[in-house]
Amino acid sequence: MSWPLPPGGLVGVLGGGQLGRMLAMAAAKLGLRTHIYAPEADSPAFDASPRHTCAPYEDIAALRAFGAAVDVVTYEFENVPALSVAVLEELAPVYPPRRALAAAQDRLAERRLLQSLGLPHAPFRFVEKGAAAGAAHQALGGPAFLKKLREGYDGRGQFRIEGEHDLAAAADWLGDAPAILEAAVPFAFECSVIGARGADGAAVFYPLTRNEHRDGILRTSIAPAGTPALQEAAQDIAARIMAELGYVGVIGVELFALEGGALMVNEIAPRVHNSGHWTLEACAVSQFENHIRAVAGWPLGAPAQHSAAVMTNLIGDEVLSWRERLAAAGASLHLYGKGEPRAGRKMGHYTALAPLPQERRAPTTR
Repeated sequence: MSWPLPPGGLVGVLGGGQLGRMLAMAAAKLGLRTHIYAPEADSPAFDASPRHTCAPYEDIAALRAFGAAVDVVTYEFENVPALSVAVLEELAPVYPPRRALAAAQDRLAERRLLQSLGLPHAPFRFVEKGAAAGAAHQALGGPAFLKKLREGYDGRGQFRIEGEHDLAAAADWLGDAPAILEAAVPFAFECSVIGARGADGAAVFYPLTRNEHRDGILRTSIAPAGTPALQEAAQDIAARIMAELGYVGVIGVELFALEGGALMVNEIAPRVHNSGHWTLEACAVSQFENHIRAVAGWPLGAPAQHSAAVMTNLIGDEVLSWRERLAAAGASLHLYGKGEPRAGRKMGHYTALAPLPQERRAPTTR
């Protein structure tokens, strides 16, 4: 393997969803090629990549052939099996590193990481199984969320507990699975910061983004958001996490902004992030391009924002309004090439731009 990858190098991507699709398109812009590995035959990323493998993540022979064919491996979602990554590490560099993947795959491991760094997060208790939820709630008190340790995203894997009257249903829902019980945080708004870090430790950060969710699914992202002080605090949190993990690539850190101006970490996503889609139109170098640059060993691009942006997800049947979205002035439409528009399924997004004051355009690097 040549390092950094020269133009024409082959980047392997685990996962074939819309994030993999946009990574493939970003790589093509830079003259790099992609090879998508995903088990679903209708993976949207297959349409945007010159090469793909359709096989289960547990298929060792297929993984070995894939790993031997590519120069570097990355992933578009955090639930890649640990065994798959271990197999690939024998054949090619894998970025972000496996430690980042392990922390994001397990909510308890993620909270332990935050604790080790002294980063603020909601109070929580470990729950071994459903029958232990009552004792954990008694110790924690108040409204809380019961969150399964693994495979929770877009509001899945969570059960809201308002009070003792919800405990029986929560215990039945959890069954014998492990979880954490996390106190509900009275935040002012939800936000996120997108950071990118190269193998040399250089890092850049995109402007803080305000996020609005519906039914646990990201609905709208607005950037820029927050004060300069809030931006600096968010960058510091992301920088400390990336440095601890020896991170290479793009990371999304979801945050709660509290009424007093402090930030609290909600989740870590070791990949390009839905709340950073607006960077495709509002920045010279998007989060997807910076991820490809990082894993290929290229210099990172400046994250300067040239336009204010509002990104809106098209969920389920909302994608049927694509003609109206195309007609909207100042908006850019992205459709993900998925089939049936099911409820809760992200089918695309559109981003509306507006002029950005000159003082908000300064890039953020560290």
